[in-house]
Order: sequence, then C-alpha cells, then structure tokens
Amino acid sequence: MSTVDQKEIDAITTWRNFWWDENGPVRPLHEYNPLRLQFIKDELINNGLKIQNPDLPLENIRIVDIGCGGGIFTETLARGGARVTGIDASEDLINVAKDHIKLNRNISEKVHYIHTTVEDFARKESENSTYDAVVASEVLEHVSDPQLFLKECVKMLKPGKSIFVTTINRTLISWLSTIIAAEYIFKAIPRGIHSWNKFITPHEVECILKDYGCETRSVRGAKLNPMKIKWSWSSTLSTFYLLHAIKQKETSM
Repeated sequence: MSTVDQKEIDAITTWRNFWWDENGPVRPLHEYNPLRLQFIKDELINNGLKIQNPDLPLENIRIVDIGCGGGIFTETLARGGARVTGIDASEDLINVAKDHIKLNRNISEKVHYIHTTVEDFARKESENSTYDAVVASEVLEHVSDPQLFLKECVKMLKPGKSIFVTTINRTLISWLSTIIAAEYIFKAIPRGIHSWNKFITPHEVECILKDYGCETRSVRGAKLNPMKIKWSWSSTLSTFYLLHAIKQKETSM
C-alpha cells in the first residue's frame, strides 16, 4: 500500500523552476508561512514549550516536514530555530530544496532533506524517533490514502508529541472559493491542482487521528483572498484549516 499519488506529484513537480519565485505559481504557499508558523508556535507553547529566545521561538525543536516540496515551509521552520527534516516523494523538488538551502548558510545546518515516501520514512524512524512534531502542510489533499498517510505520520511520534495538519475542508464554499474562484477566475492557484473530492473535513481528520491514539487540541480556520493573494484567520473552518493533535498513547498499527 502506498500514499503516493503519482499524478499529483507529477503535476506539482512541474512548478520546480518557479518554487522560489515569490510572485510565481506557488506564491500562496510563501504568503501562508506567517500563519502556519504562528499556529505551530502558539500550539507548542500551549503544550508547555518555554521560549528562551523570542527571535528563535522553535530553538532545538525537532520537526519532520512531510511533503516539503521545494522547502518553502521547511526553511521558515528552520529560521524559527527548529531542526527540520524535510521529506518528499518528488526527487526533483527535493533537489530544488537542497539547492536552495545552500544559499542560506545561517540555517543550512538545521535542515536535512530526504527523497522518500512517508511510509518508508516512518518504517525507519518509528522505533527510535526523537521528533517533537510532525508537520503535514498542504499535502493531505494530494495523497492517495489520507488514512494511511496520517497513520504513518503518527508512527513517527512518541506519546506527548504533536502532529500539525493544514489542509482544505470539503464543503460547497471550498469548491467555490478554492477551485472556481482561486484557480479559474483569479488564477491565484495553478488550475487543476486540486480535486474537491480529495478534500477532507476536520471531523474526518480528528476521527482518523483518534483511532491512532491522538487527541485534537486545536483547529483554526484560515482564508485566502484570491485577488490580493493574502491570508488571514477565519472565524469558520469552511475552507482552509490548521489542526493540532497530541499523541496520547501507542496503538497497534
């Protein structure tokens, strides 16, 4: 069994030459970074993280960034002080990430990239994992089997550690705003990159994580203005959302 949807990987890999163009097709991911980082920082603080250095709030936190692509969020986590392992099933995008981190010597020692799948990585890491958090940001809606994907993510965590998921809800509003408006009308997101039937509700994610011994602690909504390509927090979970859960116990997997 595999979580890899090769069609999705091939489609996303076509952006490899534009990954670090902040005004290019992946601009929404660059713009999403402040909200994603804030959510992770705030939730880790709520779970007992003591910040010693405000400039490096994630100092010495060990994170694995699943589906890291060309490293946009991986580098942001590292600039926040974290030690990050970024993995992706696209070899081309991992090469993009490796090339770009060489340009950032101040954080390059904090980042390690691996071309692999989540299931292969979990198989090697689950026994002796020391990760404080697993991050799966804007990837769950692109995998072939979200339940298996989340199961493999949880395997990498010891009880008391965190999993962060950011993805898209499956609602009429998300179809209208994310696909019709953002992809086809305003062209803020590359056309055809999302399939509405692969979106997943917060309740579904919570139930899957609960089956694998995790308790959801927080879910926050976010929204993208497709005209300005700007993100903000939302009072609803109707489109984009960020979820934090903590592993409570080991379960038979």
